[in-house]
Amino acid sequence: MVMHPIRILGVDPGLRRTGWGVVAAEGSRLSFIACGCVESNGKLSLAERLRELHVGLTEVLERHRPHEVAVEETFVNKDAQATLKLGHARAIALLVPALANLSVAEYASNLVKKTVVGVGHAEKAQVGAMVRVLLPKATPKTADAADALAVAITHAQHRQARALARRVLESAS
Repeated sequence: MVMHPIRILGVDPGLRRTGWGVVAAEGSRLSFIACGCVESNGKLSLAERLRELHVGLTEVLERHRPHEVAVEETFVNKDAQATLKLGHARAIALLVPALANLSVAEYASNLVKKTVVGVGHAEKAQVGAMVRVLLPKATPKTADAADALAVAITHAQHRQARALARRVLESAS
Protein backbone atom coordinates (compact mmCIF):
# COMPACT_ATOMS: atom_id res chain seq x y z
CA MET A 1 0.00 0.00 0.00
CA VAL A 2 1.50 3.33 -1.09
CA MET A 3 1.12 6.18 1.39
CA HIS A 4 1.05 9.72 0.14
CA PRO A 5 2.28 12.54 2.35
CA ILE A 6 -0.42 14.52 4.14
CA ARG A 7 0.31 18.25 4.49
CA ILE A 8 -0.74 19.55 7.90
CA LEU A 9 -1.03 23.23 8.78
CA GLY A 10 -0.63 23.98 12.48
CA VAL A 11 -1.89 27.34 13.76
CA ASP A 12 -1.04 29.14 17.00
CA PRO A 13 -3.63 31.95 17.10
CA GLY A 14 -2.83 35.41 18.40
CA LEU A 15 -4.18 38.86 17.61
CA ARG A 16 -0.72 40.43 17.32
CA ARG A 17 0.97 37.41 15.74
CA THR A 18 -0.63 34.19 14.52
CA GLY A 19 2.01 31.52 14.07
CA TRP A 20 1.69 28.93 11.33
CA GLY A 21 3.68 25.85 10.41
CA VAL A 22 3.32 23.25 7.67
CA VAL A 23 4.62 19.70 7.92
CA ALA A 24 4.27 16.64 5.72
CA ALA A 25 3.34 13.39 7.43
CA GLU A 26 3.98 10.09 5.70
CA GLY A 27 3.13 7.33 8.14
CA SER A 28 5.08 8.20 11.29
CA ARG A 29 7.67 10.21 9.33
CA LEU A 30 7.46 14.02 9.51
CA SER A 31 9.18 16.59 7.37
CA PHE A 32 9.27 20.36 7.59
CA ILE A 33 7.76 22.38 4.76
CA ALA A 34 7.46 25.99 5.97
CA CYS A 35 6.57 28.22 8.89
CA GLY A 36 6.06 31.86 9.77
CA CYS A 37 3.72 34.40 11.32
CA VAL A 38 0.82 36.47 10.13
CA GLU A 39 1.01 39.82 11.92
CA SER A 40 -1.62 42.47 12.46
CA ASN A 41 -1.03 46.18 12.93
CA GLY A 42 -1.77 47.12 16.54
CA LYS A 43 -2.74 50.66 15.48
CA LEU A 44 -5.73 49.43 13.49
CA SER A 45 -9.23 48.67 14.77
CA LEU A 46 -10.05 45.15 15.91
CA ALA A 47 -12.06 44.49 12.76
CA GLU A 48 -9.18 45.61 10.52
CA ARG A 49 -6.70 43.50 12.48
CA LEU A 50 -8.94 40.44 12.11
CA ARG A 51 -9.17 41.13 8.38
CA GLU A 52 -5.35 41.18 8.22
CA LEU A 53 -5.22 37.78 9.93
CA HIS A 54 -7.89 36.44 7.57
CA VAL A 55 -6.02 37.63 4.48
CA GLY A 56 -2.69 36.32 5.78
CA LEU A 57 -3.99 32.86 6.68
CA THR A 58 -5.83 32.63 3.36
CA GLU A 59 -2.52 33.33 1.58
CA VAL A 60 -0.81 30.58 3.64
CA LEU A 61 -3.55 28.11 2.62
CA GLU A 62 -3.27 29.07 -1.03
CA ARG A 63 0.53 28.83 -1.01
CA HIS A 64 0.93 25.54 0.88
CA ARG A 65 -2.35 23.70 0.12
CA PRO A 66 -2.63 21.69 3.36
CA HIS A 67 -4.89 18.65 3.52
CA GLU A 68 -5.70 19.13 7.21
CA VAL A 69 -5.46 21.95 9.75
CA ALA A 70 -4.87 21.91 13.51
CA VAL A 71 -5.47 24.91 15.78
CA GLU A 72 -4.37 25.37 19.36
CA GLU A 73 -7.23 25.94 21.80
CA THR A 74 -7.51 29.22 23.68
CA PHE A 75 -5.64 29.53 26.93
CA VAL A 76 -7.85 31.43 29.38
CA ASN A 77 -5.95 33.78 31.65
CA LYS A 78 -6.87 36.34 34.32
CA ASP A 79 -7.18 39.20 31.80
CA ALA A 80 -10.66 38.74 30.35
CA GLN A 81 -10.12 41.40 27.66
CA ALA A 82 -6.94 39.69 26.39
CA THR A 83 -8.68 36.30 26.41
CA LEU A 84 -11.57 37.73 24.39
CA LYS A 85 -9.19 39.23 21.80
CA LEU A 86 -7.37 35.90 21.55
CA GLY A 87 -10.76 34.26 21.01
CA HIS A 88 -11.41 36.57 18.06
CA ALA A 89 -8.06 35.63 16.48
CA ARG A 90 -8.79 31.96 17.13
CA ALA A 91 -12.15 32.31 15.37
CA ILE A 92 -10.32 33.54 12.26
CA ALA A 93 -7.90 30.59 12.54
CA LEU A 94 -10.89 28.22 12.55
CA LEU A 95 -12.93 30.07 9.93
CA VAL A 96 -10.31 30.37 7.17
CA PRO A 97 -9.72 26.61 6.73
CA ALA A 98 -13.44 25.88 7.25
CA LEU A 99 -14.24 28.22 4.35
CA ALA A 100 -11.76 26.21 2.27
CA ASN A 101 -13.63 23.00 3.23
CA LEU A 102 -10.67 21.64 5.17
CA SER A 103 -10.87 19.40 8.22
CA VAL A 104 -9.94 21.37 11.37
CA ALA A 105 -8.81 19.71 14.60
CA GLU A 106 -8.31 21.51 17.90
CA TYR A 107 -5.74 20.68 20.57
CA ALA A 108 -5.27 21.92 24.12
CA SER A 109 -1.99 23.65 24.86
CA ASN A 110 -1.06 21.04 27.49
CA LEU A 111 -1.61 18.19 25.01
CA VAL A 112 0.61 19.94 22.45
CA LYS A 113 3.38 20.35 25.04
CA LYS A 114 2.99 16.79 26.31
CA THR A 115 3.11 15.38 22.77
CA VAL A 116 6.16 17.37 21.67
CA VAL A 117 8.15 17.72 24.90
CA GLY A 118 6.73 14.94 27.07
CA VAL A 119 5.59 17.37 29.78
CA GLY A 120 2.23 19.17 29.75
CA HIS A 121 3.56 22.33 31.39
CA ALA A 122 6.74 22.77 29.34
CA GLU A 123 8.19 26.22 28.72
CA LYS A 124 8.10 27.85 25.26
CA ALA A 125 11.88 27.42 24.94
CA GLN A 126 11.55 23.66 25.54
CA VAL A 127 8.83 23.43 22.87
CA GLY A 128 11.01 25.32 20.38
CA ALA A 129 14.02 23.11 21.14
CA MET A 130 12.04 19.88 20.65
CA VAL A 131 10.49 21.17 17.42
CA ARG A 132 14.03 21.64 16.10
CA VAL A 133 14.93 18.08 17.19
CA LEU A 134 11.83 16.54 15.60
CA LEU A 135 12.08 18.69 12.45
CA PRO A 136 15.83 19.32 11.96
CA LYS A 137 15.27 21.43 8.84
CA ALA A 138 12.73 23.71 10.58
CA THR A 139 13.55 27.39 10.70
CA PRO A 140 11.07 29.04 13.09
CA LYS A 141 12.14 32.63 13.64
CA THR A 142 9.59 33.22 16.42
CA ALA A 143 8.14 31.24 19.31
CA ASP A 144 4.73 31.58 17.62
CA ALA A 145 5.97 29.78 14.49
CA ALA A 146 7.62 27.06 16.63
CA ASP A 147 4.38 26.64 18.60
CA ALA A 148 2.43 26.30 15.34
CA LEU A 149 4.82 23.57 14.18
CA ALA A 150 4.26 21.86 17.55
CA VAL A 151 0.50 21.95 16.90
CA ALA A 152 1.05 20.37 13.46
CA ILE A 153 3.29 17.68 15.00
CA THR A 154 0.60 16.98 17.62
CA HIS A 155 -2.01 16.55 14.92
CA ALA A 156 0.26 14.22 12.97
CA GLN A 157 0.66 12.07 16.11
CA HIS A 158 -3.05 12.03 17.04
CA ARG A 159 -4.86 12.13 13.68
CA GLN A 160 -5.17 8.36 13.25
CA ALA A 161 -6.71 7.92 16.72
CA ARG A 162 -9.14 10.78 16.00
CA ALA A 163 -10.15 9.19 12.68
CA LEU A 164 -10.69 5.82 14.34
CA ALA A 165 -12.83 7.37 17.09
CA ARG A 166 -14.90 9.21 14.44
CA ARG A 167 -15.48 5.95 12.51
CA VAL A 168 -16.56 4.15 15.70
CA LEU A 169 -19.03 6.93 16.51
CA GLU A 170 -20.42 6.94 12.96
CA SER A 171 -20.89 3.17 12.93
CA ALA A 172 -22.65 3.28 16.31
CA SER A 173 -25.28 5.72 15.07
